Amino acid sequence: MKKMIYGLFFGDSITYGEYDGVFGGWVDILKRYALQQFHEGSNEIILFNLGIGGETTEGLLKRMPHELAARNSAEGNIVFIGYGANDLAIKDGTQLVAPEQFKENIKTAVQHAKQYANDIYLVSILPFSQKVDGVQTPAGKLRTNGDVLVYNQILKDIAADNALHYIDFYAAFVQDKEILLSADGVHPNEKGYGIMAETAIPIIEKYL
Repeated sequence: MKKMIYGLFFGDSITYGEYDGVFGGWVDILKRYALQQFHEGSNEIILFNLGIGGETTEGLLKRMPHELAARNSAEGNIVFIGYGANDLAIKDGTQLVAPEQFKENIKTAVQHAKQYANDIYLVSILPFSQKVDGVQTPAGKLRTNGDVLVYNQILKDIAADNALHYIDFYAAFVQDKEILLSADGVHPNEKGYGIMAETAIPIIEKYL
């Protein structure tokens, strides 16, 4: 019997796929992949890109219960949670969402997800390119790679404590970040999004 499984991707602009005029980002590559595989007679996986540019975990918690309830397959759901690049940004001297609050917010998001999904994936934050590490953007935000490590460790710990999966895009990027990030030093370019999709396709394959 074919099952219909929903994959829900919560996140910020990197989930949404900003700056990728070619493929539309990693989630859209996965979406096309799942659609192509459907004709092979496997399960049907419907992927929803629920990324919103600039969003922090504060915004996630406001909408997550509604989004989950609105897109829920009786036959199974997979939830992906990809936050931190905005949470850790410093604006006017303070982080948008400090580490302790980030930890609580992710834990709460996981509790929401657990009501609908057996499989939950926490997505690592990507490294920033050298030229933006610790440099204030025109929009007045400052991000550091040191903070990326702190917030990723929080995600890793929550994944370990709750038997969740952790997708380590950070490790896939860190050596080659200068060629995988776009000119803004924060978002991946087409090549970077391609690497993310390659890393994530084996995850999607498990459900096909």
